[in-house]
Amino acid sequence: MKTDKTELFERTPVLQAVLALVIPTVISQLVTVVYNMADTFFLGQIGDPDQVAAASICMPLFLLTTGMANLFGIGGASLVSRSLGVGDLEKVRRTSAFCIWTAAVAALLYGLGMMAFRDTILPMAGADADTFGFGCSYLFWMLTVGAVPTVLNADLAHLVRAEGYSGQASFGVALGGVLNIVLDPVFIFGFHMEIAGAAIATMLSNLIALLYFIVLILRKRGAFHITLDPRAYSIGYGIPKEVLLVGLPSSVMNLMAIFSNITLNRLLAAYCNEAVAGIGIAKKIDMMAFAIANGLSQGVIPLIGYNYATRNVQRMRSAMRVTLLLSLAVTTVGAVLLFTCANPLVRAFIADAETVRYGSLFQRIICITGPFTAISTVILSIFQAVGQKGKPLFLSMLRKGGLDVPFMYLLDATVGVNGIAWATPIADTGAMLMAVLLFVPLWREMSRET
Repeated sequence: MKTDKTELFERTPVLQAVLALVIPTVISQLVTVVYNMADTFFLGQIGDPDQVAAASICMPLFLLTTGMANLFGIGGASLVSRSLGVGDLEKVRRTSAFCIWTAAVAALLYGLGMMAFRDTILPMAGADADTFGFGCSYLFWMLTVGAVPTVLNADLAHLVRAEGYSGQASFGVALGGVLNIVLDPVFIFGFHMEIAGAAIATMLSNLIALLYFIVLILRKRGAFHITLDPRAYSIGYGIPKEVLLVGLPSSVMNLMAIFSNITLNRLLAAYCNEAVAGIGIAKKIDMMAFAIANGLSQGVIPLIGYNYATRNVQRMRSAMRVTLLLSLAVTTVGAVLLFTCANPLVRAFIADAETVRYGSLFQRIICITGPFTAISTVILSIFQAVGQKGKPLFLSMLRKGGLDVPFMYLLDATVGVNGIAWATPIADTGAMLMAVLLFVPLWREMSRET
């Protein structure tokens, strides 16, 4: 007898199946963006550009936790969905245990390392005498204390989603987001902790979300094939290679994003902290459109991976087509709204006139290629879903770091502070064109099998 989740992967109409998987994922991504924006928003109400700048400077370091979660979560989710497709349940158990416990150790070591080397890392990231102290407080609670719950929260969400439980996975992510929005003003203003309070609120929110996932998996042992049991941990069956190579592109994307953002902050810090705060706000707002594209692409990975394993190529192609069209439609609308409403959106975060001026300009620039980013993101996820390694890795490195960093330096030297942000749309355009070129052969190959 077919289970409900097998029916979803095999027989449910494609549009309905895609929506069932991606809507909860998109919602959770949006909530995650909102709670990431919450720190910047509530800190902006203090009216201190230095604290907003400090949070922006620390954000690339925090992004590495997302990279770890994607390394083990997306890599593990792809292998879990493909193993479910061929009925290898033992491999599902061992894959999940490997992803969970390896991610926990990696996150712990990273958090401790950030605190041990903060005196070197923060200045390299763009901190100066005015932002260094704020940055230290933020890093301690966000990473030294909070890295493990942050990484495992997202890691478990990917693994739960891989079994078809997209709603439960997204609820856990959304739970952390809603709690952070509620707790931010309590700690920032109620306890008068300012930037440290913002970090504590985020750490506690991720910890509670992690506890939700642990309870969910323990209570539904009969429904889940993934496991928290460390005795199932294995480096056999080719699991580390499959997980790490498939998850590596998403992780590299985050690493390159860190490199890109640190470069951006360092170049802008040479002008003023208002410019750093402005780009930080603009990027947080622009993340709304990216979150939708990312949610659509990540949500459909189990459906594509499952049908790839069972060689249902026609259903797989239909899922790809539907996801791409949905992503393009939503991100195009988002780009228009972000461009036309740039000034009031930035002003909602902070009243400082100079920061608003920089933030509005930067937002209009970086949002214009949102639809291009959607194409790249969907194609990258398709490659990951079918287990390809090299192509998504190359695309990840090209978009962030490979193209934008050289253009940042070039435009800084030729145009100045107002030109630096143009590196983002230039890189997005180049990455999209390359993604399409790499995807065409795969599409043609699938066409021959239908």
